[in-house]
Amino acid sequence: MGVTDFPTKIAVVVRDDLATWQRLNVTAFLMSGIIATGNEQTVGPNYEDADGVQYLPMLRQPVLVFEGSADALTKTHRRALEREADMAIYTRELFSTGHDDDNRAAVKAVATDDLDLVGVAIRAPHRQADQILRGLKRHP
Repeated sequence: MGVTDFPTKIAVVVRDDLATWQRLNVTAFLMSGIIATGNEQTVGPNYEDADGVQYLPMLRQPVLVFEGSADALTKTHRRALEREADMAIYTRELFSTGHDDDNRAAVKAVATDDLDLVGVAIRAPHRQADQILRGLKRHP
């Protein structure tokens, strides 16, 4: 099944100036937000191998990964807010926090327009997602 076979599009946008480990870390954390708020259309049932061993479920649909500059992430964030899209964010401050409570406090301490975004994930209907992601390039 392709991206267009689903009612929504899921995408992650990461800063193009991050180290590889940071890009992977940001993507993993952002996807946890998409999964946590998912439903049966987003997350499938558990996997099971031929011996009956159960594995955790995964997303049913493809995830598009893009990269962009700090300005591109700010624009993506603004567009997602304007269109009221489901969104997860990751800010630069989260690289130096120790746990979830510190993460939440770090985001809470900064006004929306001042967030130092290094990653954004969205889940939105196709047309809406395309408008939010316009101008971004796919991650190589």
